[in-house]
Amino acid sequence: MDECLEVLYQDDYLVAVNKPSGLLVHRSPIDRHETRFALQTVRNQTGRRVYPVHRLDKPTSGVLLFAFSPEIARSLVECFAAGEVKKSYLAVVRGYAPDEGTIDYPLVEDQDKHDHIFTGIEKEAQAAVTVFRCLARIELQSSVGRYATSRYSLVSAAPRTGRRHQLRRHFKHIFHPIIGDTRYGEGRHNRFFREEFGVHRLLLHAAELMFPHPITGAPVALIAPLDHEFRTLMERLGWLAAVPLEWRDPARPPHV
Repeated sequence: MDECLEVLYQDDYLVAVNKPSGLLVHRSPIDRHETRFALQTVRNQTGRRVYPVHRLDKPTSGVLLFAFSPEIARSLVECFAAGEVKKSYLAVVRGYAPDEGTIDYPLVEDQDKHDHIFTGIEKEAQAAVTVFRCLARIELQSSVGRYATSRYSLVSAAPRTGRRHQLRRHFKHIFHPIIGDTRYGEGRHNRFFREEFGVHRLLLHAAELMFPHPITGAPVALIAPLDHEFRTLMERLGWLAAVPLEWRDPARPPHV
């Protein structure tokens, strides 16, 4: 039986799905051996050609938006570039994060080393801004590093720009790497969550996407509820009540 993704929204112009962690958006040289792609799955589900509007990293879950025509896709890409799209993420990070903050730290395009050898081009850092808020904290009586206990935080984050791996790199920059991040995180904490909680994914979820409809101009709010693994972890840590209700309740409010 063909794989199906949870459809969050669909009309004559757009379709949005809840992308699971571990699924590539489209074919990429980053993972040449992968055979599953969100784009092809959505195309099979809808029976129509679809065009990606934005990206989610392979290990990130959540709202993924496609357009049914290149013109609509182009219009939405322009909305993203103009800052007319609001994105909200949920993440678990190492340490006690501040109550709230703004990470204003320019990022150089995160090139693959193989590509860099051939291009030889040093790219300039581009403006990158992330606003975040701490929703909950916990201190576990487990020694993961040099301390007798281990601290973690649940944060909501809203990237104001769209640089590659922005949230993952920004939280690493402020010394609160995202748990499960095998590239920018810390292996011992990732290992602890695998062994203690059975969590084998990046704990970063694109929970909400808001934008003006490209045809009507009406506001569209797309919400992707947490998957079973993420939600179960929230329950075990006693954090479920700290997650916004619409992000954890499958009975979502209307999309528009």
